[in-house]
Formats: sequence, C-alpha cells, structure tokens
Amino acid sequence: MAAVNSGDAEKPLDSDLVRAAQALKARDFRTAEAIVRTILKTRPNDVTALQLLGEIAAVPGLLHEAEALHRRALSLAPDFEHARLHLANVLNDQGRPGEALAELKRIKGHIREFEGFRRLYADSLSQVGEFDEAIGIYREIVGSDPTKLDAWSRLVFLLRTKGKSQEAVDACRSALEVSPTSGRAWAMLASLKTYRFTAEDIDVLERALADWRASSEDRLQLHFALGKALEDRENFHSSFDQYRRGNELRKASVRYAPDWGGALLERFRAVFTREFMESRSGKGDPTPDPIFIVGMPRSGSTLVEQILASHPMIEGTGELPDIHALAISLDADPRLGPRNIRYFDRLAALSDAQLRELGRLYLERTRIQRKTGRSFFVDKMPSNWAHVGFIKLILPNAKIIDVRRHPLACGFSNYKQLFGRGQEFSYDLAHIGAYYRDYAAAMEHFDVIAPRTIHRLIYEQLVSDPVKEIRLLLDFIGVPFDDACVRFHETERAVRTPSSEQVRQPLRPDFIDHWKAFEAELAPLKEALGPALEHWDDPQER
Repeated sequence: MAAVNSGDAEKPLDSDLVRAAQALKARDFRTAEAIVRTILKTRPNDVTALQLLGEIAAVPGLLHEAEALHRRALSLAPDFEHARLHLANVLNDQGRPGEALAELKRIKGHIREFEGFRRLYADSLSQVGEFDEAIGIYREIVGSDPTKLDAWSRLVFLLRTKGKSQEAVDACRSALEVSPTSGRAWAMLASLKTYRFTAEDIDVLERALADWRASSEDRLQLHFALGKALEDRENFHSSFDQYRRGNELRKASVRYAPDWGGALLERFRAVFTREFMESRSGKGDPTPDPIFIVGMPRSGSTLVEQILASHPMIEGTGELPDIHALAISLDADPRLGPRNIRYFDRLAALSDAQLRELGRLYLERTRIQRKTGRSFFVDKMPSNWAHVGFIKLILPNAKIIDVRRHPLACGFSNYKQLFGRGQEFSYDLAHIGAYYRDYAAAMEHFDVIAPRTIHRLIYEQLVSDPVKEIRLLLDFIGVPFDDACVRFHETERAVRTPSSEQVRQPLRPDFIDHWKAFEAELAPLKEALGPALEHWDDPQER
C-alpha cells in the first residue's frame, strides 16, 4: 500500500504503518498487531491503522471484531475504498453476501480492476443467485489468464449450477489443456456426476498419481477423481481404495473433533425441553414463508428442494448461511468454546422482542435470494439440523423437513464426495457414523419435546412411491397438491449442490441400493452408527 484516500485527500503512509503492512503481508501477525496497537494509542482515529487491525482480527476468525474496525475506519473516512473492500470480504465470510455485495457496489475507484475485487464480487453475486453476471466475470478472468485454476473451478461450478453440463465439461477440458495433470482440474470433471471418464482419462490419472512430483493436494483430488472413474466402470474394490487414499490425505489436512457432535447433542437436550419450547411458543416473527430442509449432506435434500420448487407457490433458494450466521452472532468470539455449543446457553436469556428481531433479521437477509414473488421459499442448509430449536424460537410458523436416507447409503455418499469446504466429518467412516448418529438423536429428541413440528421424509420411500410422499409433504406445508412436483425434473432452475445434474433427471429406483456394492468396506461406519443403523427410519407420530 502506498497511500489511502482518507476522505478528502490522499495521505502517505508513515514508516510504522508501512512496517505493519509488510509484517501483515509476511503473515507475521503478532508483529503487525503490536505496531498497529502502538500507533492507535497515540492516534486512535488513524483510519489506516484501524483497517490494518481489522485485517489482523479476521485471520483467527474474529469476524465481528474485524467488521467493527472496518466500519469505524469508514465512519471516519467514507471514501476509504480499501477498508470497504475488506469490510465486504468480512461480511461475505460471515455468510452475509447480500450486504457484501451492497458494499462492493459502492466502490467506484481503481480497486474495481483488481482480481481480488472481481473474484469477491463474482462470489457474492453467485451466493445471492445472480449467476449469469458471475459467470461472465469468471469467463473474463480465465480468458485473460487460463492458468487460474481456482477461477476455472468456480466457473465450472456455476455452469453446473445453471444446468449447462456440456459447457461445464468444455471448461474442464480447457483447464486440463493448461494443466493436464492438475488434481483440481480433474476434480472439476469428477464433480460432474453425469460425466463418464474414458480409458484415456484413467490412464492420465494413473500416470499423474505415479509422478513423485505431485503435491499432496493434487494427489487427494486425483484419488477422488480416479475413484469415481473406477466406480463408473464397476471396479468397486479399486474404486474404494482410491476414495480411501484421498480421504486419508484430506483428513490429515483438516481439524475435526469427533466428540463435537456428542457435546452438541448434550447441550441440545439440556436446553430444548418441552417446558422451554412451550413457554416460548409463538414469540418470534410470525411470518410463515420459510421452509427449512435439514439433515445429512447427500441425503436427498436437493431432490426434495427441486420437488418443492416445482410448486407454483414455493421458491427454492438453496443452502443459505443465514441461520448459522445469526446463531454465531449470539456468541461472536470463537475463542470462547466450540462452535454451536455456547450459544445454546444464551437462548434462554433472549426476550420476546429479541426473538422477533432475530426472525425479522433472517427474513431481511434472505430477501435478496427471493426472485419470484412466490409465497414460500426453501432454505436447504443440511447442517441447520443443529439449529432446529433456534429456528422454531425465532420463526415459529416456519416449516422444517428432515430428509433422511439409509445411513450406509448416505454415509458412503459423503465419503466419496470431495467437498469444496466444510463437512470435515466426512473424511473418516467412523466420524460420519458418529455424526449421523448424533443428528438422528437430536431429531428424535425434538420429536418428543415438540411433536409433529418436523416432518420426516425418508428418501427411499420418496423414490419408491413419489406421489404419496409428495402429497404428505405438501399437506405438511399447507399448499395444494400440484402435478408439477411429480415432474420435478422438467423444472428449469439453478441448483447449487453436487446433486445439481441428478435432480434434472427422473427418479432412479434401481440406484437406491448402489451402496451395497461397497458394503464390505463399510464396517467402521456400521460400528459408529450403533443403534442408529437399526432405527434410522422409525415412523414418527402422525
């Protein structure tokens, strides 16, 4: 950084600020913070120091603190566009893309030409459903520099989201022309569920894995891609071996505490009692618009959303981060304890007015996702199962649907899916089993304390008798049956999940038991599931 616009004139950085910026760039955060805090002792309104401290706070995930610092800088210097860019980034990281986009649109200067700005702008656009403009930006980025594999990856994801399968394949091939042995490029191709690898593709994948120069990141992505290629050819034993190797590499690079789910379940049961829920019944925002789909990833939730979005009264908006963001905002400092644990303790202290305000905030933040004016909208973030109590407190008239799939089918589907981010539990069969077990136990607890407030939909039953299950589903929501829901694969809409191509095809009952080809390998999953393996589809009280 050479200078910043402080609101009315450009002010050169002094030597201490230059040293702080250099330390930050070198990732020496302790030195950078010490310099900046020393500056602020004597110059508490130095906007550049405030902005730098905001950048430093964001590194360990203190996003609310970072946001406050950037806003303080902008209150003193409204034209400080570098601080506005970082504010937008922090908002986006908090799951508030609509607010991030609003800040980015206020930037008018040369920062708009930076690739970092263009990527953040395109990412925010895609998160609020403005896919075509985002696609255009990523096409420009890879057009000017075809070596940008991350931009290719985003472009492929967006093309797949829009149902442009062949264009997505072509984009993957263009990336592979630039980097023929790149794990990321092959993982892009593997993410296209309807693509079938050729014998030549398999040969290239095997040679790339044999190259000692391949990085660990390349290797794990190559393993997952080769696993899919071999699975498609029904070479199941070798396929599973590739998935296992890829998962071992990814597991070594992520942090996951297997006992997290058990701790969450303990607090969930302790806080959400029948008396607690009854005493707060109807206290939140009464708007009935949201329909939440919760459960495990790869459970069929995208299919259920596609079915609902085919109804003329319901809009599908995808996996929205807003419930999680609101929950985290109740306990903003991640250093205080495991995520999603401490905030449970704060729920009891919320007043009726605060519950209504949180519900209103959710509706306000998600409004940007609604494009059609339909009466209801679907938020299908699977991990919201941990927040079903919170949802019913702040949005008492919202509908919640628990989509459940056979735990071995669902577990294996997670194991072979290389997620872009999150889902850290999914790289170990035992971790997957424990996570499923805790999720199912939480849902069963809620069935007891608040009967008939969550509708459980079994994926296998939906595939076997779609008309019956769709009627029950629509009855629960309170809308009339519509035959378009049965013909869901004809509905044209953007779908932002790995199942985007599959839900554009008719149901395949023959694929329900596909996981059985790998059953011999799933012993750790079975053991971790425990009783959940036998009772996962126990009927609810109707």
